[in-house]
Amino acid sequence: MNRKLLSIFAGLYILLLLYACSSTKSATKDEIIKGSPKADREFRAAWVATVANINWPSKPGLTDKEQQDEAIALLDFLQQHHFNAVILQVRPQCDALYKSDLEPWSYYLTGQQGKAPDPYYDPLEFWIEAAHDRGLELHVWLNPYRAHHKDGKEISDQSIVKTHPELVVKLKEGYWWLDPAMKGTQDHTVDVVMDIVKRYDIDGVHFDDYFYPYPSYNGNADFPDSASWTAYQQSGGKLSRGDWRRKAVNTLIKRLYKNIKEVKPYVKFGLSPFGIWRPGYPESISGFDQYDQLYADARLWLNKGWVDYFSPQLYWPINRMPQSFPVLLGWWSGENTKHRHLWPGVSVGRDTSAKNVNETLSELMITRGMLPQSKGIVHWSISSLTKNPNMANALLNGPYHKQALVPASPWLNKKKPAPPAVTTTRQDSTVKINWAHPDEKDVFQWIVYYKYGNNWSDTIMTRNSRSLTLSPFTGENVKRVALNKIAVTAVDRTGNESAVKEMDLSK
Repeated sequence: MNRKLLSIFAGLYILLLLYACSSTKSATKDEIIKGSPKADREFRAAWVATVANINWPSKPGLTDKEQQDEAIALLDFLQQHHFNAVILQVRPQCDALYKSDLEPWSYYLTGQQGKAPDPYYDPLEFWIEAAHDRGLELHVWLNPYRAHHKDGKEISDQSIVKTHPELVVKLKEGYWWLDPAMKGTQDHTVDVVMDIVKRYDIDGVHFDDYFYPYPSYNGNADFPDSASWTAYQQSGGKLSRGDWRRKAVNTLIKRLYKNIKEVKPYVKFGLSPFGIWRPGYPESISGFDQYDQLYADARLWLNKGWVDYFSPQLYWPINRMPQSFPVLLGWWSGENTKHRHLWPGVSVGRDTSAKNVNETLSELMITRGMLPQSKGIVHWSISSLTKNPNMANALLNGPYHKQALVPASPWLNKKKPAPPAVTTTRQDSTVKINWAHPDEKDVFQWIVYYKYGNNWSDTIMTRNSRSLTLSPFTGENVKRVALNKIAVTAVDRTGNESAVKEMDLSK
């Protein structure tokens, strides 16, 4: 990357806690804050892959404590580095890293498909509670059609490969795949997703780029769905085989979005397709054709608004002309006719070099500049951060130096939560801010705003927090500046922030 380009990104980046008169003061005569900053908003997420034990758990058959310790280490890392979401793979191969009556326990968890943790615990429930305690959204990531991975060891009697053999086909590379065109496949996949939505306190449901399998999974031969294709033709079907396959996937995506909203409207549905819709869109782009090979009409899903956030996998550098990151991001932005969140997936390398770090930071800053109304990125994968201290430190000391809220989703809910009741108490050299709320179940996070001199700052607090202690002054001697105003707001599950009211501590 040349110096001129780096300087542009640097310029873009540049553009882009109480002192009281009495021992206790109550916020009874508040006024709306004018001209004060709002907390930053940006989706900062990382994928945690369980298939093949890529990220978690580190290997099958760990003890419960070892699994939980690894999970906490990952979640602590995300919190400490100012992330606000984690996308956890809970169904890698028609199995479950949670308690399910529909599919067996995952081999990647216990080392034996169908075997529950012993002593028993529910990993998904554990992850959700631990993530929420750290102010992180948790999105469950499922593979809709992969029935068994080639490295998934033995197929248990509880596997769908054996319980519903009419729904699956075997691919030449050793994978088993659900036939997307079968109604039984669609019904089962919807049942699995909705079971999670109904029983768990999740924030999102997430699919990645695996729909019909990549051609290499079947030795570059066509997907073996002759039985369902012949049945379709015999029933009078007139679509081409490609359109018939795409219709099957479209039906599932539309159905899932509708069903999720009927049960829990605040649960976001996110899709992360292959980053190129079709070669030639836009004109300079070439590469793999997901529309014709994976039968994924990802543009249609975005155009129709069947998603709440869309994370195309733009895993290419800025200056790779046939797959340029900003060119592709600009094209997808133009297709975002329903104004959903567009938070691209990024993964440009695994090395710790300055070049790789700069490339990732530059892509992040480009995203901020091109999509200022709803900034965000998803990092593939969490190991690219935890095992790359240069990258992690560059993010924390640069674009992620401040905490950020997940951008709000106004099409899901525009109603603001009630503001909290706030009091302050001065004790010698500290000022303690306390708050309470009339409906705590409606609150996911709190924001404490505080002003020293003329400068506002903020701290985003987790759901269990009810107080924050600050110094009445910042700086020393002649540079000492008094804390003169504070405010506390409540944020709900869809990112709506309550009315912002100030307490004037200078009176």
